[in-house]
Formats: sequence, C-alpha cells, structure tokens
Amino acid sequence: MTYFAVNCVRGYVLFSLIIFLCTGYVYRVNSKRKADDPEKRDFHPIAIPLSLIWPILLLIMLSLFILRALAYGVFLILFTIAMVLIRKPFLVKLLLKAETKIGTMFLKVNTFLIRAFFPQAKPNGIK
Repeated sequence: MTYFAVNCVRGYVLFSLIIFLCTGYVYRVNSKRKADDPEKRDFHPIAIPLSLIWPILLLIMLSLFILRALAYGVFLILFTIAMVLIRKPFLVKLLLKAETKIGTMFLKVNTFLIRAFFPQAKPNGIK
C-alpha cells in the first residue's frame, strides 16, 4: 500500500512540475509579446503557482464523482428492492410532509426578507 502511495505522490509531483513549467513558459512568452500583438493575453502572475494545485483538485473531484456514482447506484438498487417489498406508500406521505414543512419555512423566510428590504409602498392619502 505504501509503495502505491509513494508512486502516486511521485506521479503527482512530476505531473505538477510539468504543468508548472508549461504555464511558466507560456507566461514568459506572453510577457515578451508586444502590447499591440492581438495574441497577447493579460495573465495574472499568481496563475503560475496556482497551476500546482489543479492536478490534486482534479483527483479529488474525480474521486468524489466515483463515490457519488456508487452511492447513487446503491440507492437505486435499494430503492427498487424497497418498492417491490413494501407496497404501502408511507414513504410518499413522509416526503410530502417534509416538503410542506421545508417549503413553508422557506416561504416565511423569503417573505420576511422581501418585506425587510423592499417595504410596500403605501397608497397616497394614507398615513
């Protein structure tokens, strides 16, 4: 397991170094272009070190996607089994109660915020 982890870290460092060098090279080439060159872009200098973070973010996002897909698949299988074995619609009744409770709460909060920030105009003649 540690051998695999060491290889993953080495691969990440190598991949990050390649991306870092590529972004640094592109920034240097871009900064040497003339101001009137149509291909010159306005890159921020902090974008170069940020390129070191992208590979790990992609790895994290890919891992989360795989975990979500597996959880969704398990949910679909369990839900199908539950629908076949349990034929009473008690789950639907519970969901409708929860929806009503949550919806009412959000409507109250949104109405309060709208009235707090946008008070209703009073008709002329009423004080």
